[in-house]
Amino acid sequence: MKGPHPIFFLALGLFGLYCIEFGVVGILPLVIERFHVSAARAGLLVGLFALVVALGGPLLVLLASRFDRKRLLAGALLLFAVVSALCAYAPTFDTLLALRMLAALLHPVYFSLAMVAAVAMYPPREATRASARAFIGTSMGMVLGIPLTAWIAAAVGYEASFLFCAAVNLAAGAGLLVWLPRTHGGAMLSYGAQLRILRKPALWLNIGAATMVFAAMFSVYAYTAHLLKRAGMDGNTISLMLLVFGLGGLSGNALAGRLLAKRLVATVLLQPLVLAVAYAALYFSGTASVAGMAAIMLFWGAAHTSGLVVTQVWLSSAAPEAPAFAAGLYIAFINLGVTIGSVAGGVFIAHAGMRGSLLSGVLFALLAMLLAGLKVVLYGGAGARRRVIAEEESGAAA
Repeated sequence: MKGPHPIFFLALGLFGLYCIEFGVVGILPLVIERFHVSAARAGLLVGLFALVVALGGPLLVLLASRFDRKRLLAGALLLFAVVSALCAYAPTFDTLLALRMLAALLHPVYFSLAMVAAVAMYPPREATRASARAFIGTSMGMVLGIPLTAWIAAAVGYEASFLFCAAVNLAAGAGLLVWLPRTHGGAMLSYGAQLRILRKPALWLNIGAATMVFAAMFSVYAYTAHLLKRAGMDGNTISLMLLVFGLGGLSGNALAGRLLAKRLVATVLLQPLVLAVAYAALYFSGTASVAGMAAIMLFWGAAHTSGLVVTQVWLSSAAPEAPAFAAGLYIAFINLGVTIGSVAGGVFIAHAGMRGSLLSGVLFALLAMLLAGLKVVLYGGAGARRRVIAEEESGAAA
């Protein structure tokens, strides 16, 4: 009997990975109450995690490329499972923070090697489609990981939310040990050839825009549950709102993918504007009804999650000659954006209350539009558009 395809377990591992990174957002109010810390300090669970990924990612991925891919992937997932289980019973906030930093070290290693492994299992003409299949786990983890962990925490308990993440990663790791073929990594290009893309000013403008988009996203997203609690919602209603957010995110991601193929530059420029509109709606929502807030959350989820595919295509299109290294830069800088945004959101909250995070998000969204617009004015967007069209045609031919 033929077993499941290994890409399922790669995607499941990505889902578990992003449940670890962002699932804590859904239980932030519980963390604040359990450890008696401020919202800004609790936000460090997201911000410092992302900072470790941003600072250590490229070097760790480079070092890991020389080892057995299967063992590294399964080993990383095992570590994520152990860390998640220990987080459930962390006695202090500092212990919880330290455990998350340990998981953050292998975050970029698993992400990068999972994408490489996914592509390696398909013919070259299906590389784009293979990446998309694996990336489903990332999208699901980022948009559904939060409502799932929040719901589990509300229905079962604080510890259960972490044990859920542990179980997912353990299952994914076991699946990879059984079903993933053993292969060895290794850079296809010399280190010098990959580093040469850093000389391209257009790439740095794309990097800057992607970083600011994620800063805008996580200025608010890192404090979602706390924001909803301040709006008078209980744990079950917050879980429902986060689920609505996730459903909006799935539709927004799919819509953005189609729009990028047709109007790449316009989509890139409009995405942060749409995000800012969502923040404005939240700012002026006041004591909106459950139905009214659900409508806002649906729109916000679509605007937020579309940033994933928009920034990925925008950044990678500037360095098609070194896609692996460009992907490493993408992971590093969007996590830097997560750190900047979550910390800035906490600072704005400290000075202007919970709605201050919304102002922070709008400012970063405007900066993202400025940088993307500057790149288009100075270097154009035609090359990026041709790349997306070529990938779409390749996928259709496959």
